[in-house]
Amino acid sequence: MKDRKIFCLNNISRVGTGKFRKGYTLVDQMEEAAGVLVRSQDMHDMAFPKTLRAIGRAGAGVNNIPLIDCAEHGIVVFNTPGANANAVKELVISGLMMASRDILGGADWVKANAQDPDIQKKAEKAKKNFAGVEIKGKKLGVIGLGAIGVLVANAAVDLGMEVYGYDPYLSVASAWNLSQKVHHTALTEELFAKCDYLTIHVPATDSTKGMLNKKAFQQMKDGVRILNFARDTLVNDDDMAEALSQGKVKVYVSDFPNPKVANMPGAVVLPHLGASTEEAEDNCAVMAVEEIQDYLDNGNIHHSVNFPDTEMGICQTDGRIAILHRNVPNMLGQITRALGDAGINIAGMQNKSRGQYAYTLMDIDRHLTDEGFTNLQQIEGILRVRKIK
Repeated sequence: MKDRKIFCLNNISRVGTGKFRKGYTLVDQMEEAAGVLVRSQDMHDMAFPKTLRAIGRAGAGVNNIPLIDCAEHGIVVFNTPGANANAVKELVISGLMMASRDILGGADWVKANAQDPDIQKKAEKAKKNFAGVEIKGKKLGVIGLGAIGVLVANAAVDLGMEVYGYDPYLSVASAWNLSQKVHHTALTEELFAKCDYLTIHVPATDSTKGMLNKKAFQQMKDGVRILNFARDTLVNDDDMAEALSQGKVKVYVSDFPNPKVANMPGAVVLPHLGASTEEAEDNCAVMAVEEIQDYLDNGNIHHSVNFPDTEMGICQTDGRIAILHRNVPNMLGQITRALGDAGINIAGMQNKSRGQYAYTLMDIDRHLTDEGFTNLQQIEGILRVRKIK
C-alpha cells in the first residue's frame, strides 16, 4: 500500500478520519498531501501542491472550492450529498414552527422578565402577543426534491400538511423515496399561487440566483411564509425586505445571516445551523473519506463536482491507469494509440465526460512503463495521468 498523506483544513470528525485504511497518514500541512478534507475553509486563494489529487468536501456546497482551477490541475473534487440531509430536514421542520408561531419572541419575553416575581401572572396576558397558526392542513410548496427536499416533503405530509413539490430534474432515486401524497407541479407559478408556506432546496447556480424575487413574490398568496435553508443567494434580499414590509411575506426564516437579512423586520435568522449536528458531521466525514480512498486506491469517482462519476470496482488485472483530460474530439483515440504503441492491451475501460472535462479509467494487461506513462502525459489535453496499479 502506498503511503498517502491527508491534510484536514478544518476540524474533521474523527469518526470519519478513523475510516482511513493502513497506508494513509494525517499530516499537519498540505505540502505533499495526496488528499485534502475540508468543510467551510475558503480555498480560492490557496496554492495547491503538485501531489494533491483529491479534495473531499464534508458537506454539499462547494462554493469555497475553485472547481475549474482544480480541474485544470487534475484535482478531483468530491462532496457528500445527502450525508447531512436529515440534520437539515429537522431544522427545516423547526423553521416551519418558527414561521407559524412566535416561539423566539415568547422565549425572549420570558428572558426579559425573568426577575419579575409576577412573571407567571403577566405571562398569561403577554402570550396573546405571540399567538400563531398551526401547520396542519396548510399547503407547503417544496422547491427542489433532492435528498433534503424529499425528506422535508415526506415529513410535512406526516405532519398533516398538503404538500406540493417542484423539481424539473427529479431523479429516479428521489422519485422512489417521495411520498405518493406529494402533489407534483410543473411550474413554480402554480406552487406560488397555491401554497401558504414555501421552502427552497436547490443548489446555487446562475439560473437559481435570486429566483425568489419581486416577480415571484407577486405570484404568491398574501401572507406567505418562506423558508430558506439552502443558499442565501437564492433570495433577492432587497425584494424580500420590501415583501415583508408590505405584508406580502408574513415571515422569512433564513439560515444565512448577513447585515441586510439580520436587520429585516419579520425575518427569523439563524447562524447557519443546517448541518450542525454531531451525526451530520460524522456522516459527511465518513462519506468524504470513503470517496477519497476509493479514488486514490482504485480510480473510482463517486459524487465528484468537477469530473464525471466512474466506477470499475477493484482492479483484477496487472495494471490500471486513470487519465483526467479535456473533453475534446479524438482524445480517446490518442490514448489508445499510445497504449498500442507501447504494446499494451486494454482489458476494460470506462470513458465518461462532464462538460469540458472527461475521465478515462483503463484496466491493462501489464504494468505501464515509465516511457509509456510519459508518452500519455505529453498528449495535448491530458491534465493528469495516474498509475493506480
